[in-house]
Amino acid sequence: MPESTPAKEKILRITLVKSPIGYSKRHKATVRALGLHRMNQTVEQADRPTLWGMIAFVRHLVEVEAVEDTKA
Repeated sequence: MPESTPAKEKILRITLVKSPIGYSKRHKATVRALGLHRMNQTVEQADRPTLWGMIAFVRHLVEVEAVEDTKA
């Protein structure tokens, strides 16, 4: 049987585009949990269902784009 190539892991690029100042502590904590600390900071995270839940909670503060993993 032919060996299957490993599936490329999807990566999400998340950018903080609006300040969480003036929002609840839960919003601020979620932004921190995503790894964002400053305005216009971008982090790359592996695509997981838990990550999408956090993004949905603070969708008004962040921008998300999908990129392909360059390590594979």
